[in-house]
Amino acid sequence: MGRIGRWYDTRIVPWIVDKACGARDLDRSRRRVCAGLRGEVVEIGFGSGLNLPHLPDAVTHLHAVDPERAGQRLGAERIAASRVPVSFVGLDGQALPLADASMDSALCTFTLCTIPDAGLALAELRRVLKPGGTFHFLEHGLSPDPKVARWQHRLTPLQRHLCAGCHFDRPIDLLVRDAGFELGEVRHEYRNGPKTPGYLYEGTAVRPR
Repeated sequence: MGRIGRWYDTRIVPWIVDKACGARDLDRSRRRVCAGLRGEVVEIGFGSGLNLPHLPDAVTHLHAVDPERAGQRLGAERIAASRVPVSFVGLDGQALPLADASMDSALCTFTLCTIPDAGLALAELRRVLKPGGTFHFLEHGLSPDPKVARWQHRLTPLQRHLCAGCHFDRPIDLLVRDAGFELGEVRHEYRNGPKTPGYLYEGTAVRPR
């Protein structure tokens, strides 16, 4: 990657993600997906801390993982105002610096689209969760509508180039299931706006006991 490309990915993309994913129409979804989190929580793709205001009182500590430092700067006020202590514990969701079965819950929002090996990241979350621990996710991904899906497949190469590897066409619920989680209820809906980037998966899964 050239110097300009790296600058774009580390400076401009985090700002775009903060604005796009921080839109108010997503607040209700964030509140729902954070409900039920408890104890020691690991969040991959922490970004600028957009989930912090929605963490329930049962959360005692957040272990944040994100490859870009720019999000921490963008979210400095949220981090400072957070009731929940935040520790930055790693840069790569595919290799978590946490002990096996050490986390009570895990959280991931608008992140699995970008991680190079989403299956590996999910396997890592399963590893660090305690048996019976819950994984909460809110992601955009592959639509069941064939017409929308065709456009998602067509545009994903361009999207990956423009937005640091983001995919429109990952089947999020299947990826979670294939990583060994037991899927709970998954809510599927289109976000207001274009359908190609707007098909949402919102749900929870459990690491089997």
